[in-house]
Amino acid sequence: MSFTKDMRQSANSIWLKEQNHPFVLELGTGELKLEIFQHYMKQDYQFLIEFSKVIALAVAKCDRLGDMEWFAKLLNDTLNVEMSLHVSFCKDFGITLSDLIETKMSPSVRAYSNHMLEIAYSSSTVHIATVILPCSWGYSEIGQKLYREGMPKTAPLYCRWIEMYNSKEFAELATWLRNFIDRETLKMNKKELSELQDIFIKSSHHEYSFWDAAYRMEQ
Repeated sequence: MSFTKDMRQSANSIWLKEQNHPFVLELGTGELKLEIFQHYMKQDYQFLIEFSKVIALAVAKCDRLGDMEWFAKLLNDTLNVEMSLHVSFCKDFGITLSDLIETKMSPSVRAYSNHMLEIAYSSSTVHIATVILPCSWGYSEIGQKLYREGMPKTAPLYCRWIEMYNSKEFAELATWLRNFIDRETLKMNKKELSELQDIFIKSSHHEYSFWDAAYRMEQ
């Protein structure tokens, strides 16, 4: 079993709890209240800003040019493509760019962002890849799961969200991060591997808290 598969298995109970959270289940059936999804989208915009900072630090800390190029592409895709699509998508939900910019980050999202930034500033690129992996991999699993279970035909905007995270391109992001981590961890000792696993577990807990805070419309 690869190291990333081992980490995923160790966090399985958290991920199952996340995938069965009322936010995710109601998103899949189309029953999620619009005001809850609007709250989530505004918080997610704030999160993406911090996420971009974390990726930028990964670019700076890469040892290999090829890895630097990939993280730089990820940064561009997040900062200049995904966030633009996010703004456009939010407009369809009645959320303006001003609404996004003026949103105050909730305590749970702030805690998650601080966790990522702390790792990004203090550790290596493989640690950064590990701290963001539960986000990219977790969203991919959720998107694929909801797509398999059937699209909410009465909620076309939710369908667009599911289609985005069910996409081949998004799955490839998680796969690249996993391959990068699996390659880098081949030369690491047990203590270093344990540290990475702790980071992964903590990020997984934060991922769950993100969904839960959104469902509670935490301020």
